[in-house]
Amino acid sequence: MIVKVVITLTAAALNHRDFFIRQHLYPGTTFGVPLLADGVGIVTRTGSYPAARKWLNKRVILNPGTGWKDSPEGPEHPKGYAIMGGTKFNPAGTLADIVTLDADELEECPEHLSDEEAASLPLTGLTAWRAFFTKSGNAVAGRNIFITGIGGGVALMVLLYGVAQGCNVYVSSGNQEKIDKAIKLGAKGGIIYKEDGWEKNLQVLLPKDRPYLDAIVDGAGGDIVAKGARLLKVYFRPMLSTLLKINVFLGWGHHLHLRNDHLPQNALPHGRRPQKH
Repeated sequence: MIVKVVITLTAAALNHRDFFIRQHLYPGTTFGVPLLADGVGIVTRTGSYPAARKWLNKRVILNPGTGWKDSPEGPEHPKGYAIMGGTKFNPAGTLADIVTLDADELEECPEHLSDEEAASLPLTGLTAWRAFFTKSGNAVAGRNIFITGIGGGVALMVLLYGVAQGCNVYVSSGNQEKIDKAIKLGAKGGIIYKEDGWEKNLQVLLPKDRPYLDAIVDGAGGDIVAKGARLLKVYFRPMLSTLLKINVFLGWGHHLHLRNDHLPQNALPHGRRPQKH
């Protein structure tokens, strides 16, 4: 049974995905669906079903997509995760005054978050969670995690998750100010990827009793495979592992495998180039 509710939106958030849609670099782009996947609002109308009525007048965070209910491994729907906003794969978007959704796609908004804070959380938070907790297998205290492009929203979320788990988190950026801010958030250190031999600078930062990386979470592209993977424990396996194009490199095996069976094709923009951070 599908139970719909009407949410009056109080805040919505932009993602880089929306920029790609505006450039027609994203699959399924259409003019008939509002942009934006993230939003917060008040449930202002419901049907008569108890499953809907319980949400009336509550402040809620919206699930940024459909097709993923319970499994920590990823979307259960055979067509993958249909993210809201701007494409034919999902009819809803949050760049609107109101939106109608299945009541199962709502979560109560934490009281300590403002509308703007809560609206910025879902898609980046979910993407980062899956990369770090589900796919990296290294959300363990004391593990060394390298996050590229720390200026990005997903990268910042992985940083916060990693620090909260007690990991040694290291970051890269083209901007020292961003690295300094990451250190204030709990990163152990960072490197400027524009510098020659940056991988050697990173190696110097690693603990003497664990002089290697356990995982790399990469959303920046560039020479990360050729250089960063040399610091991984044993050997490495790259894996496309999140809702958007975030690579997780793991120390495992003796062959190079590229695995994208968990990446919904409607979540990956066509013609995407590595982003500078």
